[in-house]
Amino acid sequence: MLVIKSGRIIRENRESQFFFKPSPPVGTIEQTNQNIFKMNKWQIKASLFLNYFVFAILLNSVGTVILQVQNNYSVSPGDASVLEGFKDLSIALVSFLLSSFITRWGYKNAMLAALALVTLACFLVPLSPGFGSAKLLFAAVGSSFALIKMSVYGTIGLVTKNEKEHISLMSFIESFFMVGIFAGYFLFSAFVDDFNLQSTNWLNIYYWLGGISLGAFVLLFSSTLDESASKTEIPNSLAEEFVQMFRLAAVPLVMIFVLCAFFYVLIEQSIMSWLPTYNQEVLHLPTSLSIQMASILAGSTALGRFLAGFVLQKFEWHKVLSACLLLAAGLVLLAIPLASAPGSQDISGWGSAPLAAFVFPLIGLFLAPIYPAINSRILSSLPKQKHGLMSGLIIVFSALGGTTGSIITGNIFGKLGGQKAFYFSLIPIGVLLVGLFFFKKLQAKRSVEL
Repeated sequence: MLVIKSGRIIRENRESQFFFKPSPPVGTIEQTNQNIFKMNKWQIKASLFLNYFVFAILLNSVGTVILQVQNNYSVSPGDASVLEGFKDLSIALVSFLLSSFITRWGYKNAMLAALALVTLACFLVPLSPGFGSAKLLFAAVGSSFALIKMSVYGTIGLVTKNEKEHISLMSFIESFFMVGIFAGYFLFSAFVDDFNLQSTNWLNIYYWLGGISLGAFVLLFSSTLDESASKTEIPNSLAEEFVQMFRLAAVPLVMIFVLCAFFYVLIEQSIMSWLPTYNQEVLHLPTSLSIQMASILAGSTALGRFLAGFVLQKFEWHKVLSACLLLAAGLVLLAIPLASAPGSQDISGWGSAPLAAFVFPLIGLFLAPIYPAINSRILSSLPKQKHGLMSGLIIVFSALGGTTGSIITGNIFGKLGGQKAFYFSLIPIGVLLVGLFFFKKLQAKRSVEL
């Protein structure tokens, strides 16, 4: 009996070992979960950076395309300026219609849809060259970017812990946006034919951009994003969401903010969209060099935003931004007169380019910190459930500012010349300086009640 009993005990032990494997220590499980969470968090952040990189190239190729449609299709500067409208107004329209729906749809789903649309557009546009195709391309890119930007801004709030981490990540992502713009100038210039202005071979760049966009889609698709913090416990109807968006826009702090965002983007896009044309017509650079040297603006802006990610963690944001605006105004007054100084008549490369081609684009270094800083301040003032709505308002008014700046600058360009067109930037710089003063005053009171 003892043997039988012992055998039975042994069998029971074996069965117990077979069905109930020993569990790892609790600390090991928690550590593994933390490592998985950290890895996934970094994958999401990498996806945000790559998404912004792709759209930076596409969106800000508008300056290059404005120059090329004038060369290829004999389009006037005033007519070419409408490309900015197709881009920005589609951004504004989609943002207005979908900002109240974005959290319900999901940030990840919205970004995937945007990447799929722009990938398709990039692969199709070289097959049908023309001014009309350029308009449709920027409409598709603008619509997609509205989804991307709302989703990226909302996702930043989900993957950061506090205000300082929020403003730092915002600055780094916006700096990488400028890295994309910087790279885009060289990518497009590599496909431009200086000896045949009618050539449309430069459109082949869109096959490469479609490939990058497809890669961004795969990276995002393979990642996991916890969006529970952005959801409301009791979902509102779409009508209620729209009402909340208008209520949000009526808050004094938000009204001053959107004014600041409008005038900042007006300044940035009026310069960025017309700098390649300025380089060619005013400084008399070859077409490919005009595009390449416009990259200085993107490079200086990227550097400014990267440095701002550190500076704004240590210094009071309003003082930093006010100093930047004053320095930007001073650079305009210093750099534009250099364009009228006599230079080399035989400009073949960077070494023979006039000083003005290097100095004026450095304005990006001083303008750079403003946009991500004010966006971060307004978003940090709101609960995460409101970030989707606020992102929609940011994008709508930014888009309107970009279109307004480009069209005004394009018409001044055609009637008064490039030098006077860029002096125009001093007016919105002054308005923005005043706007930031009131934004700081209201933001310090924490008067938003939502």
